[in-house]
Amino acid sequence: MRIALIHALKHSIAPIEAAFAKAWPEARLMNLLDDSLSADLARDGALNDAMTERFLALGDYAAATGANAILFTCSAFGPCIEAVARAHAPMPVLKPNEAMIEQAVMMGKRIGLLATFPPTLASMPSEFPASVQVVPRLAEGALAALDRGDRAEHDRLIAEASRDLCDCDVVALAQFSIAAIAPLVSQTTGRPVVTTPDSAVEKLMKLLGANA
Repeated sequence: MRIALIHALKHSIAPIEAAFAKAWPEARLMNLLDDSLSADLARDGALNDAMTERFLALGDYAAATGANAILFTCSAFGPCIEAVARAHAPMPVLKPNEAMIEQAVMMGKRIGLLATFPPTLASMPSEFPASVQVVPRLAEGALAALDRGDRAEHDRLIAEASRDLCDCDVVALAQFSIAAIAPLVSQTTGRPVVTTPDSAVEKLMKLLGANA
């Protein structure tokens, strides 16, 4: 199986490759990175038709390479990804968070949502069902720390922000780039933590009939 991975942040590549290596090493991965997507969204402050067209072009390119499925790892672009899914049905086209959201809502009604990229918290809460309460929390400055190579500061700021989520039933880490810090967030909050890469790989395996 060939899986196209489309990224808007370079930090998303290593976590999803690690998740595939652990759960589905036989899958053939193709990485497409356009980090101007996240920069332009941060600049514009909202998704627009031009952004959707860019996503459709990326989806067309991925499909043309013979991909069996497309996984987007950029969590702030839900409507754009939905447009790609409609264009390429019935090929599986996954938003980065949908599998994790399915997992989180089975674990509790009050869900902490932790992110380092502000547009993620603007778009992602609406992807949860109305039956749960989403408590968003931004780890201010953490992404900038990661961009300059200071992973220790990145991790510290995320753990600090997570303290506000101790009264949640479960904490969802909204981005692939922060998945590795799940054990620290769990330790800090005392709550179970779900991440995007592992749940996304598991869902793709089910959709494509792959055996673990």
